[in-house]
Amino acid sequence: MPRTAFELAASRPWLMTGDALDSLMAVANRQGDIQALEARLGRSLDNTRNVSVRDGVAVIPVTGPIFRYANLFTEISGATSTQVLATDIQTALDDPQVRAIVINADSPGGEATGINELAEMIYQARGIKPIKAYVGGQAASAMYWIASAADEVIVDDTAQLGSVGVVLSLLKREDRPGEKSYEIVSSNAPNKRPDLETEAGRAQLQTRTDELADVFLDKVARNRSIPCEEVNDRFRQGGIATGAIAVEAGMADRLGSLEGLIAELAGSVSTPSTKRSVMMTTVKTTAELQAAIEAGTDPKTIQIAATETVDTEKVRAEAAEAERQRCIGIQSLAAPGFEQEVAAALANGDSVEATGLTLFKAAQDRGISLTGMQQDSTEAPPATPPKGGKEAEDEQQAVSAISRRWQTK
Repeated sequence: MPRTAFELAASRPWLMTGDALDSLMAVANRQGDIQALEARLGRSLDNTRNVSVRDGVAVIPVTGPIFRYANLFTEISGATSTQVLATDIQTALDDPQVRAIVINADSPGGEATGINELAEMIYQARGIKPIKAYVGGQAASAMYWIASAADEVIVDDTAQLGSVGVVLSLLKREDRPGEKSYEIVSSNAPNKRPDLETEAGRAQLQTRTDELADVFLDKVARNRSIPCEEVNDRFRQGGIATGAIAVEAGMADRLGSLEGLIAELAGSVSTPSTKRSVMMTTVKTTAELQAAIEAGTDPKTIQIAATETVDTEKVRAEAAEAERQRCIGIQSLAAPGFEQEVAAALANGDSVEATGLTLFKAAQDRGISLTGMQQDSTEAPPATPPKGGKEAEDEQQAVSAISRRWQTK
């Protein structure tokens, strides 16, 4: 015989406030009357989630009871499933346009299964992108577990937080007149169906509930950086704390508003404190700058090379020494009859080699042979044969002879 919605709800452990669980059970008890449920709840059956992105901040609402999967309850109560939440959060984490996430919480809690997985996903996302939980209404039980996993919990003055505990609501319908139900359990598993009419049966379910509560407390203690042994007392032993009192107890970090939080995150992500590594283009001249811009380089990535510091005294000394050596070299080539050529070379700034070539041509004009010039110096033939015929060869040998004469003086 298929189990009714009421029986399914009654068999599950809940992380939920008492009032909300009573309402849920009342909804489940009205099985089959979907139109009546819709009218009572004032919600559309095709209720869908709505994740918005504002200035790079994704706002993910979590409203109503929380279930593991989208099902009848989520349809008739405008609830949220952890399955859908996980998809929404992962999508926001993967989207490069989303730079921060706000979980906008207003829920009394919900089904225990699936909550730890979702909270762990949020906890492990710390550091990837800023992920904040905002509570403007209620974050109780399962919803608080989820919120505690975020980087920070920000609350309104009137927000209600807490209800850290587990409820296993065991309700059973009376059989209709004339009907009986039977269960036969295998001999190896006497604890598979605890007898709630006995103290031992109730104790067994109490142990199961306490084990789940221990996980809840341990994770909240880790998420909020509070010693595990202090959580229960500071969080009112499953009670509820409001606004500033919740902050003082360590349930939340600070008071604030949703709009203020979005604006804060939008500002911080648009002007990050750490600069990204950007490839810069360095230019030294106006021509290089113009070429870079024409090539499509972002002007923001162009930097002008710093002017190198010049040691003026050193440059002057090096220039003076070079001029002194030039003059010495040219004067060493001087010979009687070539005074005008030497004086002109000194005045014009000619190099020693250029002066040697000038003197060679002047000697040719005056009928002085290459052999005569070579007799005054040690011959230094070129390393490679000159090109261009006999005239070029004579010219090269003359310059070498004149230069050699300077070097040996």
